[in-house]
Order: sequence, then structure tokens, then C-alpha cells
Amino acid sequence: MALLWIFLGVLYFIFLCKWILLLFLSPIIIIHLKRERRKSKRVYEKDLEILRSPTPIEPPKTEDEQTQGKKSIIIRFLDLFISLLSSYERYILIKIGYIPSHSIRNFLYKKVFLVKMEKGAKIHYGAEIRGTYNLILEKGAIVGDNCVLDARRGYIRIGRNVQLGNFVNLWTGSHDYNDPFFRSKAGKRGPIEIEDYCWLGPRSTVLYSVKIGEGAVVGAGSIVTKNVAPYSVMAGIPAHKVGERNSDLRYDLSKGHIHFY
Repeated sequence: MALLWIFLGVLYFIFLCKWILLLFLSPIIIIHLKRERRKSKRVYEKDLEILRSPTPIEPPKTEDEQTQGKKSIIIRFLDLFISLLSSYERYILIKIGYIPSHSIRNFLYKKVFLVKMEKGAKIHYGAEIRGTYNLILEKGAIVGDNCVLDARRGYIRIGRNVQLGNFVNLWTGSHDYNDPFFRSKAGKRGPIEIEDYCWLGPRSTVLYSVKIGEGAVVGAGSIVTKNVAPYSVMAGIPAHKVGERNSDLRYDLSKGHIHFY
């Protein structure tokens, strides 16, 4: 019996440690994510310059190419610290997704991980968010259970009263499989914008540089690769128009939520 209590005590201590560590690391995480937001903005502006240029512009060299063999011990230590911090952020965000409280999750998402959430926006149980500093949820936006929102390579804006079904995936970037360094380059990444009153069905996927117009519906399991016109009903792989939606939409998803969920 004594060994059982010791074992349970160790498990409880491990459980508490990650939250205690989050408490102490929060100021550093906020500074790091603000830096990542500025960096992401610069990359986005550079991508626009490359895409608008009449002549091809070679993408900037990777950091490894630029500094290989030139890093001091201090720089290498800082790189290691940032790498560990980024890994911890990824780990703790997954754990936050399973906290059984909207209020606690929203507080951590907004105050520590810099998600811009308006009143009545909800991120449901088990969601995985990457690039939290680039995520914008407007009033009444709902992110369903176990969604994956990857905003690292471009911002994601989810408009008012948008409903994302369970297991929806939003990907703001892809790798160039022909690139020698397997990089995500201009033309292979970009923001996702989902306008007001859209409804994305369960397990649907939206790829980079896509704008979904107001009131559009995306059927379950569909993959959206191009812009969607307002009030269109889309389905298939790749998604194509299969119908029109009524444009008189008045519902408000900003009120209420299920407790302990």
C-alpha cells in the first residue's frame, strides 16, 4: 500500500511540474512568440515581394548555409535554448488542449500564447495549435474537437460565427519537394482566411493561401485548395462547387458553452 501511495505521489508531482514550469517560463514564452510574430511578418512580406517580381528571385539561404562553421559557443547555446523552448511550447500547447475548462484554456491561449480571441470565440477539447501568435478568432468563432490549426507559415483568420467541425485541418504551408533543402518557399505557403458564417464539416482540410468567402459550406472530408466564393457549398477532393447556400444568416454562436469541456 505504501508503494502505491509513493507511486501516485510521483505521478502527481510529474503532473504538477509541467504547469509550475509554465508559470515560470511564461514571460520568456511571451517574448519569444512576439519575436516569432515579427519574424513571420517579415517572411510574409518577403514572399509577396518574390511572387510579385517579374524576374525570379532566389530564396534566401537557410540559416545553416549562412552560418555553418561560424557559430560561437554562446550562439550555439542560445540556438539550443530556443530549440528546447519551442519544443516545450509545442508540448504544453497539446496538454492545454485537454484542460477540461474553456476559461482556463482561453486564458492561457490569449495571455501566454498570444492568440487573438474575441468575445465568445471557443477552442474545443483536444485542438492542436501551431503558430499561436498568428491565429485570429473573431466573435463567435468555434474550433471543434481535435482540430489542427497550423499558422506558422502564414496567419489564420477565422471570422464571426464560423463553425469548424471536429478534426478540421488548416495548413498554411507545404514543403517544396524539388528544393534541395526541402524548404517551404514563397508560393508554397500563405495565410488562410475564413469569412463570417462559414461552416467547415468534420475532417475537412484547407490548404495554404486560401480565402473562403462569407457563408460558404465545406463538406465533410473535403480538401480545399483554391479560393471559395461566398455562400458556395463545396465538396470533394479537391473541393468543387455542388450548390448554393441561403444568404440570410442571422445566428449567433458566441453565447454559452459546455462546462468541463
